[in-house]
Amino acid sequence: MNTRTSTVRAPTLRDERKQQTRQTLLDAALEVARRGGSLASISLREVAREAGVVPTAFYRHFRDMDELGLALVDDVCLRLRRIIREARTSAQGATDVAIQSSVRGFVGYVLDNARAFEFLTRERFGASRVVREAVAREIRYFSGELASDLRAAAPFSSMPGEDVAMIADLVVHTVLNLTADLLDLGEGQPVREHEITARAVKQLRLIFLGASQWRPERGAVPPPE
Repeated sequence: MNTRTSTVRAPTLRDERKQQTRQTLLDAALEVARRGGSLASISLREVAREAGVVPTAFYRHFRDMDELGLALVDDVCLRLRRIIREARTSAQGATDVAIQSSVRGFVGYVLDNARAFEFLTRERFGASRVVREAVAREIRYFSGELASDLRAAAPFSSMPGEDVAMIADLVVHTVLNLTADLLDLGEGQPVREHEITARAVKQLRLIFLGASQWRPERGAVPPPE
């Protein structure tokens, strides 16, 4: 019997340069979109010029601006998943201290990566349908992941799945609102930043306090036929 051993090819200098050019195009698109208002309002020539490459180099990485937009959603959300995963881990039990720590960490991450979060917030309601749908999928993913975490602990473990999903959705949309408020901050507004952060902490505490007392609805009115 023949056996084959698979080996992972080490990236070559050409591979590294190609990846670097691709990342440069993604960063350039974020910057141009930030100045122009939306992904739909800019052209690939503008992105190529910002990246310092010829337009033909764009097509070696992306078919069109929609494909670049999808890559941006993936790139930004991959980074976001890491910090959310860390926040979910630190917030096991949803204690007040854990909520405060997670929110403050998230606030710092948003402010340090404002350009990427501006892109997500803007394109969530942008003109590109495929990019809008990609952002919506990511939001559903975050809600689903949080719901899975909640189901592993009391009191959520005894709740109906749809109720846990509802609570997770409330948390995620509270965080989305927090993100939008942070992005509206101007330079040097520490007091306003503190107020926004404190409000988000209170909102999340309220959600989890209410969730701990939640009981499945009995005798619910059925939906209209």
